[in-house]
Amino acid sequence: MFNKFKKKNNLFFALVVVFLLIAPVVSLIHSGLPITHDGQDHVVRIANFYQNLVEGNLIPRWGANLNWGYGHPILEFLYPLPSYVASLLHFIGFSLVDSTKIVLGLGMILSLSFMFLWLKQFLGKAPALLGAFLYTYAPYRFVDLYVRGDIGENLAFAFVPLVLYFIFKLYKKPDMKYSLFGGLSLALLILAHNAIALIAVPFIFSYALYLIWLSKFNKHLTLNALFLILFGFGLSAFFWIPALLEGKYTLRNIVTKGVYINNFVNFKALIYGPWSYGGSGVFTQQLGIVQWMALILAPFAAFALWKKKDKNYVLILICLLFTLVAIFLMLPISNFLWAKIMLLQNFQFPWRFLGLLVFLTALVAALIINLIPKKAQLIAVVILIAFVLLVQKDYLKAKDYLYKPTDFYTEIYHSTTDTGESAPIWSVRFMEKVPKAHLEVLDGKATVKEVKRSSTQHAYKIDVEKRTLFAENTLYFPGWQIKANSIPVNIQFQNMQHRGVMLFFLDKGNYTVEAKYSETKLRLVSDIISFACLVTIIILLSFRFVKLKRS
Repeated sequence: MFNKFKKKNNLFFALVVVFLLIAPVVSLIHSGLPITHDGQDHVVRIANFYQNLVEGNLIPRWGANLNWGYGHPILEFLYPLPSYVASLLHFIGFSLVDSTKIVLGLGMILSLSFMFLWLKQFLGKAPALLGAFLYTYAPYRFVDLYVRGDIGENLAFAFVPLVLYFIFKLYKKPDMKYSLFGGLSLALLILAHNAIALIAVPFIFSYALYLIWLSKFNKHLTLNALFLILFGFGLSAFFWIPALLEGKYTLRNIVTKGVYINNFVNFKALIYGPWSYGGSGVFTQQLGIVQWMALILAPFAAFALWKKKDKNYVLILICLLFTLVAIFLMLPISNFLWAKIMLLQNFQFPWRFLGLLVFLTALVAALIINLIPKKAQLIAVVILIAFVLLVQKDYLKAKDYLYKPTDFYTEIYHSTTDTGESAPIWSVRFMEKVPKAHLEVLDGKATVKEVKRSSTQHAYKIDVEKRTLFAENTLYFPGWQIKANSIPVNIQFQNMQHRGVMLFFLDKGNYTVEAKYSETKLRLVSDIISFACLVTIIILLSFRFVKLKRS
């Protein structure tokens, strides 16, 4: 009788999980692209990214068709993981739009799956389900999915609990394989969205220290946790090092300066805000009713755990500390910090810290539910899930859909797909018209024939009758080089009439001219670091596999 009841209980649990995995992405199963703030631009970026991959550029950094055809370095600063995944999907036959929607859906499905996987390691199935549900179904998650259309941020949420899962596995059994897979997970988090990674990493470090403390400072755990972090940052070095250090060549600090001022959150909006598909300051910034209930009960839960000598009370206190910091940074009272710290200003929107709150409150809620008797846990969880679904039923759908032909995304695009922060500092923020020619004669006399053109390589045959000034109508950015008959020519890119465009002179004669975009020394070093880490991981896993096979 007991086994029969248990089987029915497990079947019901499984059906609930399947429903929760499918419900948030049903609106994506549509022929059109959901109309969001950034959805269309993401498809265009992915199209440029895919074009680079097809041409053999394994680390795409230059969007050739962006900015009215003058090109743009945004791919260097844009989180690449969603584009890699979408490009793979497009390669195997999905359209660019469908590939983008699948990645958006994966962000939701993997978030729930990985959060459940992690929480289940130290809590029951029912508390783990509640935590995973709240993490995935928080109002802000649907703002990301169906309002902002932020493909990177949505995907990054999946990898936060996955990193924590491997750190916990290290705590239970310090093993190099968990360091390697944990490092890979951390790298995926960084590559999915740099801002979310930067927000989440302090908590990840704190969680690792918490478990090291629980282990009474076990030497093997400490070393393996350190290796995990090093592998994570090393594997993703090809992206974050150039994105961080070459940002000085862009308008980033100029464009983002002061943007935060108009994007602070009113505390009342954190408690409740009506659902809206509007822009920043219009869409809802609420945390969620159940999430607020969890925060209110958190101090009492921490006290109850302390009385039971359950060390998880420390985890709740850590969550409360991070919660206070996150809320503080979202409110106008923190303006003095934002004004002084440029790194904060690069976030642009204080409400981004909602992403951290979504995670923290989900974890706290799971810890609280775990305190009630096990027989009542599943009932309580189902009631809370049903309540949230009833309240948020209008959040789980797209406003409308966009229909564009494929060439709209793959041809010249009349935008940079950002607010201009990635534009070279010596250029204008946005170009305003398509260039007359790829290689234009500005002064002098010459005949030009284009013989090759890819995203990062342009080749021409030129017959110059007298000294001529040319405009290679591509924005200059470190890495671009022009050679005439294999000899580098001097590039001018600060001409006030052609700001940012590469100009050069050629004397009378016949030339084979090549403009090529390649890795700078910094990018090359970053690539080598990532490659070395990848090879190290493969070798270590191979040795482990061989050793296990022999034993």
